[in-house]
Amino acid sequence: MKDKKHLVRNKNRINRRRFRLRKTVSGTSERPRLVVHRSLKHIEVQLVDDVKGNSILGLSTLCKELRDRTFDNRISQGSEVGRMMAERAKEKGIENVVFDRGGYLYHGIIKAVAEGAREGGLQF
Repeated sequence: MKDKKHLVRNKNRINRRRFRLRKTVSGTSERPRLVVHRSLKHIEVQLVDDVKGNSILGLSTLCKELRDRTFDNRISQGSEVGRMMAERAKEKGIENVVFDRGGYLYHGIIKAVAEGAREGGLQF
């Protein structure tokens, strides 16, 4: 019972952080919002235009290119997702983004995604 309370408390903490961030972080079609979501197994990244309310581009570790690849750890997986997202964004003509860490701390996988996107050529 104690473990369930702990999990709920952590989810609430992440959601509070996420809502606080979303008050200030917003994306446009010229400078979309780069949203990161991580689960226990996978990483999902999206470029979102908040003015129009649609997703411009999305990438996940469930995509064909990344599904069959093996990675040493989650950090290398995150950096590869960020690098591939930057390549796809540059193909669509997007070079500047607003980074939305999704309520997660800027550490570990989230930091690896951001650094991979910067290596790929995105600016934020």
